[in-house]
Amino acid sequence: MAKEAKKSKFMQPMKVSEELAAVVGRGPMPRTEVTKKLWAYIKARKLQDPKNKRDIILDEKLVKVLGNKKSVNMFEMTKLVSKHLS
Repeated sequence: MAKEAKKSKFMQPMKVSEELAAVVGRGPMPRTEVTKKLWAYIKARKLQDPKNKRDIILDEKLVKVLGNKKSVNMFEMTKLVSKHLS
């Protein structure tokens, strides 16, 4: 019997916290899907800093997920979002 190919950790469905679900919707969903929906949310609300597109300006919902700051770098965002996935 052939073994199923192991799925990547990024493709494994994860439980989404209530705070993150308010932004990306209810889980479970893979990290890749969370990231895609997070960027859709950011772009739809024009939350990228116009001077530096790598910086995300936090609105009320994103503050609950990414911390009490005015903005975060897109690389920092990935690390902060992982705290809301289990």
